[in-house]
Amino acid sequence: MVQMPGSSAPPGIDTFVAIGDSFTEGLNDLAPDGGFRGWADLVAGALAAQRPGLRYANLAVRGKLVAQVVTEQLPRAVELAPDLVSLAAGGNDILCGADVDTLAATFEPAVAKLQAAGSRVLIFTGFDPRMFPVIRLLRGRIAAYNMHLRGIADEHGCDLVDLWSMRALKDTRAWSPDRLHLTTEGHRQVARRACEVLGILADEDWRVPPPARPPAARPRRSPWLTARRQDTRWAREYAGPWLRRRVGGTSSGDGVLPKRPDLLPL
Repeated sequence: MVQMPGSSAPPGIDTFVAIGDSFTEGLNDLAPDGGFRGWADLVAGALAAQRPGLRYANLAVRGKLVAQVVTEQLPRAVELAPDLVSLAAGGNDILCGADVDTLAATFEPAVAKLQAAGSRVLIFTGFDPRMFPVIRLLRGRIAAYNMHLRGIADEHGCDLVDLWSMRALKDTRAWSPDRLHLTTEGHRQVARRACEVLGILADEDWRVPPPARPPAARPRRSPWLTARRQDTRWAREYAGPWLRRRVGGTSSGDGVLPKRPDLLPL
């Protein structure tokens, strides 16, 4: 478990439950045991470093829609009644063309239920996809959903991590080749931002830009042609399989169980 250096955990957080989709499950940040780690595990590590005995559960499963998170994961989170719950969902719905007003209407009662159970709630905006062809066509709908999420945070007094504004996530090196899941460094940056929102001080600042890229050798073909080849490979390896799953009514999360279904010490 990687711990955030120099942390000072806020009082009152001895239990933490994370719910959502692949973003919270930790794709594609590989852990030493071969599973996925991700920002939520890193935040849990930072909390545990300052509050020994912290118990943590991660119920998130890749591919889940907002309604599925609310139906399948929220009741368990409410039952556990942890001090802190993170809730991040909606990206898969937007990819599938869902109405963002309807998403927000489903998301907001979930926040209220978690707070009624006595939990502090942490939510996340969507990221800005402007650097990726095709996916950037969703930019307006993601921005509209983000405004709903900011309104929910204001209305209910929950904590909000603004992924849209993070410059580190506008660097393609923060993203896996599928253009949907963070790399290890991307998850680290999100963890640092979440720690700041929660009041956990960290020596490493998420605002510090990643190291500059080394000078590239002169390409043998035009940058435009190179980019189009990359787009073609992305469509074949990632977009195509996703479309086939959607048409077939299946999900990447079918048959996948939560990696930490119970509140246990790290």
